[in-house]
Amino acid sequence: MNKDLAISELTARFGVKLNLTPADREQHGADESSHAVMMPDAVLYAATTEEVADAVRICARHRMPVIPFGAGTSLEGHVTAPHGGLTIDLSLMNRVLAVNDADLDVRVQAGVTRQALNAHLRDMGLFFPVDPGADCTLGGMVGTRASGTNAVRYGTMREQVLSLEVVTATGEVIETGNRARKSAAGYDLTHLFTGSEGTLGVVTEMSLRVYGRPEKLMAGVCRFPSIEAAIDTVITTIQMGIPVARIELLDELSIRAVNKYSGLNHQEAPTLFLEFHGGAAAVDAEIKTFSEIATEMGGSDIEFAEKQEDINKLWHARHQLYYATRAMEPGKHVMTTDVCVPISRLGDCMRETRRDMDESPIVGSMLGHVGDGNFHTILLADPNNLDEMRALEELHDRMVTRAIEMGGTCTGEHGIGLGKMKYLEKEKGPALHLMRQIKAALDPIGIMNPGKLLPGMETGS
Repeated sequence: MNKDLAISELTARFGVKLNLTPADREQHGADESSHAVMMPDAVLYAATTEEVADAVRICARHRMPVIPFGAGTSLEGHVTAPHGGLTIDLSLMNRVLAVNDADLDVRVQAGVTRQALNAHLRDMGLFFPVDPGADCTLGGMVGTRASGTNAVRYGTMREQVLSLEVVTATGEVIETGNRARKSAAGYDLTHLFTGSEGTLGVVTEMSLRVYGRPEKLMAGVCRFPSIEAAIDTVITTIQMGIPVARIELLDELSIRAVNKYSGLNHQEAPTLFLEFHGGAAAVDAEIKTFSEIATEMGGSDIEFAEKQEDINKLWHARHQLYYATRAMEPGKHVMTTDVCVPISRLGDCMRETRRDMDESPIVGSMLGHVGDGNFHTILLADPNNLDEMRALEELHDRMVTRAIEMGGTCTGEHGIGLGKMKYLEKEKGPALHLMRQIKAALDPIGIMNPGKLLPGMETGS
């Protein structure tokens, strides 16, 4: 690898679009995770697919790593540069290219954020449902196969992506599919690149499903005497076919944290936050049935709201949890992590994880996307206290190992990145060898986001 020659050639091609300043490189060498900053050698602000392709071809000639960058909101070190290289920032590629309202799909560039897309769609009576919380770019959401609060009804990014424009590791531009809702033509390249975390190519454009805005939207909260009672309510609700759009569980420590942080007075008990979408009569009937189920399971203080400002207040606690947890012990190292298990095991997994947390010196909160078996912990430890940092790693390891042993996964939506590589072999077994073969076939010189996702392929060539 000759980085000096690569940077010289990139400078000649891109001029001021290539940034070499330490401040810009540092900004692009970190995401919102607790992983250390690892800076690239240069940052390119690409404006077109052609520019991305030219940059990748130059890097391929000089065996220089390429790291795609969206909004930097990932949580497992996905955008760090452990081997240096070129970060390609796609935030300037932020155009909505087409809205096909009759077919309920859109064509967008990778740098469009989910909030910008929804603002563009609002007056057309459409919306894009995947909501990870942060205002991520859609390219980044494809890269990590993002999910979020609406997944229980609408699915994850996997269900929304129809086709991708991808710049491969050789600089070739390909389209993985088309706008048809189904296809039996060849390998499913669209979903191979979805969730590949930038290790197989750079996604520059995508065709996505969108949905009509529901006639009625209502959000509510319900308190429970235990986590198990709340999860039993969720399981019964889903088994009865009630189409809840969002259903989230905060444990009592989480409620305590947001009460203190935001000056609220929610009852400190395991609490479900949920939302229903649909026709007016249907939503009213669904809320009535849910309330009956919840009451039978010990639920109480059930409140629903229809006005948008009231809905926003109801969701305020859920959206403030990260900051509220961090504020419990300011200055501490923050680890945010997630696992996903079959929903029938969610109560066991969350209860045992909370017991481990209570028995350790680590302070942490817990949030569950309980409609699909996914939950997160936000853990705090003193970076200068070796015992606490060791306890943090042990707590994380027990949580992930438990989830895999229960038939689940080491990550439901954060992705692998740097932080979860050591668990992928335990989860995937011999299939990991096939993943390595795919990586080697599509990126033979190992320049695409090296050091991420696949253990045993941590370095670029």
